[in-house]
Amino acid sequence: MTALSGFRAFDLPARLLMINQFGINLGFYMLMPYLAGYLSGPLGLAAWAVGLVLGVRNFSQQGMFLIGGTLADRLGYKPLIVAGCLLRTGGFALLIFATSLPGLLIASAATGFAGALFNPAVRAYLAADAGERRVEAFAVFNVFYQAGILAGPLVGLALMAVDFRVTAAGAAIVFAALTVAQLLALPARRAADRPERSSVLQDWRTVVDNRRFLAFAAAMIGSYVLSFQVYLALPLQAEFIDPARSQALTSGVFVISGIVAVAGQLKITAWFRARWGTGRSLVVGMCLLAASFLPLALVPGPDTLGVPAAIAALFGSAALLAIGTAAVFPFEMDTVVSLSGDRLVATHYGFYNTVVGVGILAGNLATGAVVGLARRSGMDWAVWAGLIAIGLAAALALHQLGRRHGGAADAFGRGRVGSPTATRER
Repeated sequence: MTALSGFRAFDLPARLLMINQFGINLGFYMLMPYLAGYLSGPLGLAAWAVGLVLGVRNFSQQGMFLIGGTLADRLGYKPLIVAGCLLRTGGFALLIFATSLPGLLIASAATGFAGALFNPAVRAYLAADAGERRVEAFAVFNVFYQAGILAGPLVGLALMAVDFRVTAAGAAIVFAALTVAQLLALPARRAADRPERSSVLQDWRTVVDNRRFLAFAAAMIGSYVLSFQVYLALPLQAEFIDPARSQALTSGVFVISGIVAVAGQLKITAWFRARWGTGRSLVVGMCLLAASFLPLALVPGPDTLGVPAAIAALFGSAALLAIGTAAVFPFEMDTVVSLSGDRLVATHYGFYNTVVGVGILAGNLATGAVVGLARRSGMDWAVWAGLIAIGLAAALALHQLGRRHGGAADAFGRGRVGSPTATRER
């Protein structure tokens, strides 16, 4: 099945959500790959401050997903999608003018909270619309997601040749257009089990009492910490390897990620699903994420084997990271729905990302600090060794969860992959 045929197999709302996600990532990746370099270069922020700005953006998104998910279950999915696109328009517009750390933190928080509004709504909407075909829907969704990653940095690189502020303005325009398009074209949809009869605290209690779901979310923190390094550690590594060509190298990282996903996502999903099913696919995918930093651990800088070898290690890590992410994402999204018991799906997505958001904030503060310390002490390999260890620990945690809850075939509370019957947490 090709990406085009997979896209055509879904109905109008699902297709609109996929196109919308392409636009979201186009605007986002026009700007974000170059933000770390802009902060550490022209603005002269220290590595810890760069990590703080990026961590605040991510925490205000991941950490506030619970609010967005709860609102989506109560108000409907479309209003949150539109509101999130509008807020991100404002956040990127603020980056045009912000130069101080407080201003940058406000812009980053607004940009992140925008994602907290629309992301749970988009995923819950797509899961509800796709029904039994959730894994396939999220696989095609990730093709559009990664296509935005592929196109965004290229557009951003062209605009960066003028100025970072022009890039920020272009990203704001993309999100302004998405706001209008979703307002006019996306059909309204609400959760099947509308929770107006219960309080918000009761809804949150339902999620918190789902121990199997909470254990899964905690185990997946490692996946997000590793995946986020495409925004932090890899751009900083590009700057370290070749400062004069760092923007081009950073663009190459995101182009590689996009090509891997666009060309291979559906094949990767089908192969993993047929060979391992949901539980084992998550474990193997996590191991791939850990292994993606091996090239950089072996060639941590230009002094090891020269600049060409360091660039090859950077791109090799980016490719492996993209494969691991493609392997994990559809099964991860499907597992969240399964563990929710198809109840309060957006709230579960929101709480899930709140948990991993806390982990990402801590992980990126630590990564930013360790990068600076390791380079000052001549131990560049330590950064990548630490990330590998995080991935292996997360893979072990997922493996133990699978063994504890029925074995690999029924690893996270469901029978065959794609079964419409989900197990509820008692």
